[in-house]
Amino acid sequence: MTPHASVKPPRERILDAAFEVMHTLGLANATTKQIALHAGYSEAMLYKHFADKQELFLAVLQERVPPVRVSARAAGDGDLVENLTALLEDLMGFFVTAFPIAASVFSSPDLLREHRAGVASRDRGPEEAVRAVEAYLEAERSSGRLAEDADCGAGARLLVGAAFHQGFLAAFAGRGAVDEVHAIALGIARTVARGLC
Repeated sequence: MTPHASVKPPRERILDAAFEVMHTLGLANATTKQIALHAGYSEAMLYKHFADKQELFLAVLQERVPPVRVSARAAGDGDLVENLTALLEDLMGFFVTAFPIAASVFSSPDLLREHRAGVASRDRGPEEAVRAVEAYLEAERSSGRLAEDADCGAGARLLVGAAFHQGFLAAFAGRGAVDEVHAIALGIARTVARGLC
């Protein structure tokens, strides 16, 4: 452990350890015991900061995975295609990092059911990205930059789905980022914007 890491508060050390263990082993194979050991703490310390593994996983996604900046407040500002391009780049960064952590949960139907219940009880889940992008697109439509009859739900699913696919491809290839991310994001943004304007 580096001297810098030892001065971090326990919660931060636990999150760092959880990200490392989950990224290496996947969510399904990462135990709270391994995470606590990697952080240099007991499991009791881990549970002092997080109620369960789902809460820890959600905190890792929020605090250790590249953020996705989707805000309806940005609607009407800047260039629409540039905004969508930046949004797609953020989404791709999120998915390429989150995919190796989350994908292993699908290896066990029981674990998937348990995880699904855990995130649902916190009103969180994979549909959150689509809802946030749809709200942004609806705000763009209200600002007059999208057609009145633009299908913001379909546009959100296209944007998030394309970003997820690119993140999956990069993770599958063992890369930590999408190659030519800006060019790919720009092409998708232009295509989706044409369909919505």
